[in-house]
Amino acid sequence: MLQVSELYIYPVKSLGGIALDKAEITDRGFKYDRRWMLIDDNNRFLTQREHYNMALFKLQLTAEGIVVRFEEDAFTIPFQPQTTITEQVTIWEDTCAATIVSDNANTWFSEKMQIPCRLVYMPENSLRKVDTAYAKQEEIVSFADGYPFLLIGQASLDELNGRLPSAVPMNRFRPNIVFTGGTPFQEDEMQQFRIGDINFFGVKPCGRCVMTTVDQQTAVKGKEPLKTLASYRTSNKKVLFGQNLLHKGIGVIHKHDQLHLL
Repeated sequence: MLQVSELYIYPVKSLGGIALDKAEITDRGFKYDRRWMLIDDNNRFLTQREHYNMALFKLQLTAEGIVVRFEEDAFTIPFQPQTTITEQVTIWEDTCAATIVSDNANTWFSEKMQIPCRLVYMPENSLRKVDTAYAKQEEIVSFADGYPFLLIGQASLDELNGRLPSAVPMNRFRPNIVFTGGTPFQEDEMQQFRIGDINFFGVKPCGRCVMTTVDQQTAVKGKEPLKTLASYRTSNKKVLFGQNLLHKGIGVIHKHDQLHLL
């Protein structure tokens, strides 16, 4: 039996994740998942790939907003921006509209990051489409790298950890949905499945980057697990771990829900 074991959102792109017992699914992924993002003076997204200290920002979902903690300080991001200032922002090869959250947010994050940056929010009318080569029905996505969901089987991590000198936690890979049961890397072949009333579609295995080598508790970068993964999980010069997903439908899924292969 395949069963959901973990659910995660990452409200601010490249900052810490939040574990959930249930997750609401919207047209562009889990509610609140990567709807906020830090940008530089050129309106380009900031990423943990270049700024390892982004791993040290820990997030919590509250009734008032997203509480972000960094060392001894905390800042609450309101669910709705406090300005109407719109900017065209860049994530990889995509450009889309985003709203500046507030001057206070810009100041707080700039101080903690020790570089000038601004916090932006993706409003409902900003429609960033997934790669047309893989889209089924012109799906849209948040500020995630490319797709609404990332799926990883616990068996895949267990298999990898059996090869590593020191085991790594699942947070190195930033999944949205983790499942138990099945075989290592079974998610690679999962073309269509259902959780609750939601249909999910496997798009393509996820190509992994240096971000997997950053310890999410210390922000220290190493060589693993990318070095070991590259020795046996490489295809077309990309190191693969996890499956990108599209979906059809809106609703709620829960921990312990079953995955029904279709």
